[in-house]
Parts: sequence; structure tokens; C-alpha cells
Amino acid sequence: MHDHRLQPLLHDLVSTVMAPTTALSGADGQIRPAGVQGLFHADARVLSQAGLLIDGREPEAVAHAVLGPGVSRFVALARRLGDPTPDPTVRIDRVRHVTPGSMSEEITVASTASTPVTCTVTLRLGCDLAPIEAVKSGDTTTPLAPIRPGPPDPSASSSTTSSSVGVEVGEGVVWGDRGIRVWVRADGEMSGETVLWRVAVEPGERVTLRWWVDVRDPEAVVAAPSGAREWSRPQVSADDARLVRLARQSLDDLESLRLTETGAPQDTFLGAGVPWFLTLFGRDSIWAARMLLPLGTDLAAGTLRVLARRQGTKLDPASGEAPGKIMHELRRHEFALHANRLRLPAAYYGTIDATPLWITLLHDAWRWGLPDGEVAALLPAMEAALGWLADHGDADGDGFLEYIDTSGSGLANQGWKDSGDAVRCHDGSRAEPPIALVEVQGYAYEAAMAGAALLDAYGRPGAERWRDYAGRLAERFRAAFWVDGGHPALALDRDKRPVDALTSNIGHLLGTGILTPDEELRIAAVLGDPAMSGAFGLRTMSSGDAGFSPLSYHCGSVWTHDTAIVITALARTALSTQLGGLAAELAEGLLAAAEAFGYRLPELHAGDDRELMGRPVPYPAACRPQAWSAAAAIAILHAATGLYPDVPAGRAVLRPLPGAPLGALSVRGLRVAGASVDVAVDGSGKAQVAGLPQGISLIRG
Repeated sequence: MHDHRLQPLLHDLVSTVMAPTTALSGADGQIRPAGVQGLFHADARVLSQAGLLIDGREPEAVAHAVLGPGVSRFVALARRLGDPTPDPTVRIDRVRHVTPGSMSEEITVASTASTPVTCTVTLRLGCDLAPIEAVKSGDTTTPLAPIRPGPPDPSASSSTTSSSVGVEVGEGVVWGDRGIRVWVRADGEMSGETVLWRVAVEPGERVTLRWWVDVRDPEAVVAAPSGAREWSRPQVSADDARLVRLARQSLDDLESLRLTETGAPQDTFLGAGVPWFLTLFGRDSIWAARMLLPLGTDLAAGTLRVLARRQGTKLDPASGEAPGKIMHELRRHEFALHANRLRLPAAYYGTIDATPLWITLLHDAWRWGLPDGEVAALLPAMEAALGWLADHGDADGDGFLEYIDTSGSGLANQGWKDSGDAVRCHDGSRAEPPIALVEVQGYAYEAAMAGAALLDAYGRPGAERWRDYAGRLAERFRAAFWVDGGHPALALDRDKRPVDALTSNIGHLLGTGILTPDEELRIAAVLGDPAMSGAFGLRTMSSGDAGFSPLSYHCGSVWTHDTAIVITALARTALSTQLGGLAAELAEGLLAAAEAFGYRLPELHAGDDRELMGRPVPYPAACRPQAWSAAAAIAILHAATGLYPDVPAGRAVLRPLPGAPLGALSVRGLRVAGASVDVAVDGSGKAQVAGLPQGISLIRG
């Protein structure tokens, strides 16, 4: 048997998040010194243990719930206490509050016993300050000894001071390393890494115990925004109650993932996901902001600006940087996963798709009403990004965007399916780089046309060049990518041969403009086959391909955002009447998955047939919550209601999914050019809109 480290599993943990701080515990609320459990702050685990005992025993868990952004409740029993009856008479409620840089808990011991209850409650703490990449790698970590009792230096967070709850606390205990300081206090007796409370509860009464942890981390590269959220929170009503519940939980999760760069608090973006990716990710942050455009343009503007500030200016093979290129991810230091020899610089640019997606986000935000001044300020960055498409994204000059990791320590695959085995042929063999991904060509076409539209609108030269670029790309694409199965290949390999697996990537082409209407119908037909859509959403790879595995990260699983992108693409094409049925089928799959996962949709789940268990099988290392998975709820609402504004042109198209396949639906509080807009679709599919800004004419269908 091989002795190797394994990435910790996540699927059965509870996340309590207020970025950049996250608590990951068991469903009983216990934070155990194992796996990925702990309190994390900005890529470091600041507590590795917080275990609660009642008279030396763990309470018996019965329920838990995420109550809102940064709040969870855990309910347990102490059945050895109280009356000797079948009914439990002593209950433990543990309410966890996470705020940026801190966590607090209230532990309530409640008794309905007939006589007074006495017990000793202890909390065992631990801190290892392990970096997130060490935890992800499954490395063994060593708990640190406290460096001293007492408060940290005066610049530490004070968001959970004892005065806020009016109780007496001691000096507490402090851990520290690499510039990070962790300070724990409690209203009980503290002895080293243990807190002790001696509790007496009268019949019908309760006693509440409190403890707090604050973190000072001056070297963190991300921070919490100081203002209110950047998007509206719409009121959703629907015949299908799952839509309402999914929207509510997703909006809570999105609010908990808001981040800024340290030193740039004015620009908010969404951290990609908990726990591995709670930082700036070009592709993920862009897609999440794009899906949230129906709720306002402020998040898109912040995302665009923060990525523009870090746009590439030079050629650097080690980081993948190139002039005009949009970055992939940002960390506090090198991100090294030893098991697969991955070593990414703190600012890493190894992505082939973030740059065209950035251009398209700018264009779409403009259409939704991003103010002219904000658009104009980003046009130089857009022109640089367009330049990257032609000058650096196409390294061999064949007219396609392609990638290859020349550093030997970066990502071997640099599209959204970035695992090492993600790009496979129908027979299961792996493609050799350089690789030109199918969806990236669609992104490039859309970006070129979007860039041309913006250049024309703002009186800048070069639009015709990019329309010509798009036209030539479409011709080359049509000649090179289509395979005998009647669909485009996943990619072209180093020898320009089609990588002929059938994958979800081709769904991203819909609505980009690179396809003819007939080609869109052909792609929809193959995606609608049970081999692709027979799971709870769209499979990443057809079950008919040799490389398919329902628990493969990118070769057979179902990704929430991937399915949502295809749903919105099907809905927004001019062929939505023909394609709406598939969009509704895929949306139904995600709604069923949402119900199974407590309406907090994971990063991905297994691609098993629906009939196997009647519910989706978790992918055990999936992040929850994740930005583009949570944003998928808004994408589904948008596809169902079908409002597509073009504020600069003075019009908006209203084209809901035909026949209201998701039932009657009302969404109040969308945003178009800053105005609050309501859309309602009745049971027959007839839609009404109210609140469009003055000067916007409505076009139906």
C-alpha cells in the first residue's frame, strides 16, 4: 500500500463564513484537530481545535443550521444530566458568529429537569497557523504553544470586545507566528489552551457561556469591504418553493464572500470559494460578477477595476504574465502543493480564459447600465486585453487561443477545467499541449465583438480590426473543431488534432455568436442526450466517453456554475423557443440538487444517473459555499424571467423561458441602470415588467 498524503474531505463539514474568515466544523459544531477543520483567516488556519465537553464527554448532536451570513447554530443534548426519562431534559445550543478577523460563540445550557443541574463545561483549543496549501495537501501539522497570556498589541481587531456583551473576561491566551497574532478570551476560567466553566442551572432556566477569538494579520492580501453589499437583494416568489429557498441561501452566501484587496477597499469582488479559494480568482470572480449583473453593476465594476490594476505588463514565464493578460489568482505567498509539484507564484497568471471574459464582463455591465465614466476609465485596460488576444494568447500564430505551461511548476491545464487529466480524447487518452480549448474560442469571438462595440460607442479606433478578427476566428473554428459525432471537439492538441471527447465545454459556445443557428441546435441536441444531461445537471463529460467517471473532478461530475452557464446561454439565444426545454430540464436538475444540499449548492457533485440514489452523491472535496455556484441561483432566475437590457441602445428585450417550465415566478428588485425593476411570469409564460428607467423601450420576444 502506498503511504501518501490525501486532500481532506469537505462534503460533511459546516462552513460559517464572513470573508476573509471561515470556520469549518463537523455537523455537531466541534472543530477537531483533523483534516480541514478549523478557523481560517486569509489563507492561514488560526485555530485548529475548538472542542466542547460536558463533564468530560462530547454532547450528542441532533441538528444544525446556517442562519445567515456568518452565523450558524448547533443543537446537542447532554442526556447524562437531568431527569432519568426517555425525554432529554438538558440541551446545549452553540451559536457561532464569524465576522472578518474574528469569531465568537455563545454556548447555552438549558434545563427542563425537575431538579437543579450542575456540570463542568470545558473548551479545548489548539492553534497551528498552518497555511491553506499545507492543509489542502494533507500535511501533518504541529500545534503551537501559546506565546504569552494577555492581549495582543493595540492594533489587533477589537470587533468582539467583552464590553460588547457586558461580561467580565480575563486576559486570555495568544498564539503567534509569521506576523499573525491570535487572541482567545472567554468569560470562564482559562488555563493554557483550555477554558472551563462551572455551571449550575435551575429547573426551567438557562445559562449562557461566551468565548471570542480575534486575529491580527497585517500581511493578508485580502480584506473585508467596509460598505454595504454592492447588489440588490430581490424579493422572489414562485410556485416552486425551491427557487425561493435557493435564492435566499445563495444571496446569504454571496454576501459572506465579499472581499477587497488590502489597501484598496473601494473595489469589491467575490472570493472564489471556501476554503481553498477564498481570494481573488480572475475567472471565478468574473463569472460570478457576470451572473449577478441583473442585481446591479457595482460588483462587476469593482471586479473589473481590481483585475485591471493587476493586468499584465511584461512577459514572465514563471508567473504566466504577459502584456494585457488578466491574472488567475492572488495569494499572500507562493502556493505550493507538493503532491503534484505545483508551485504557483503569489500573483499567478496561468489562465487562458480570464482575459476574454474580462472584456465580455465590461461589455455586459455597460449594457446593464454601468455609468459611462466608469466604462470609459476601463477602456485602456480593455484595449490592452484585446491586444493580448492577438499578440500573446495565440503563441504559434494559428489563429486560436492556446496555452502551455512552460515553467514546469504551473497549471498543466489553464481553462476552467484545470486538473491535470481534464483534457481527454474519446478513448480516454490525454491531450498534449499546447492546447486550444473549444469554449475559449467562443469567449474570444464574443470578446472581440464586444470590444468592437465599445470602441465604436466611445469613438475609439480599431473596431473593424476586431470584427475582422472575430469573423476569421469563426471560419477557422468551423473548419477545425467539428468532429464526426456531430459536435465540436473539446480542444485541439499540439498537432492541431481534435480532442474528440463530448464535454460540457461546448455548451459555453451557445450565445457567443461564433455558431450559426443550425450549429446551436446541433449542440443543444447532443447536450440534451441522457449521456450528458442524465444526472442532476449537465455532466462535464459524456458517460459514453472512456475517460468518464462520475467522481472525476472534471471528467464526469456536474459543476453548478457550468450547468448554469449553459442554462443562461440556452435561454438568451434567439432560438430560445426551441432550446428552452433543455434549459428547464437542466435547471430542474440543479433545483433537485439544491434541495438535497440544503440549498447551499456545492462547487460540484457526482455525475451519477438520477435513478441511482434519487439524490446527488456529494463530491467529497467540493467547496461550499462557492461564488459562482451561489451566483447560479441568480442565473436561473434571470433565465426564467428573461430580461435582457441594452441601456446604451435605449431598449430591453423581455424573453422568458417559453411556457413557464419552472412555474409562475416573480422577482422584485432587479437593477437596470440603477433603477429597481420587477419582472413577473405567470403560469402560461406571459411576462410583465415594471420600473424600467425612462427612455428604455421594451421589446417582447
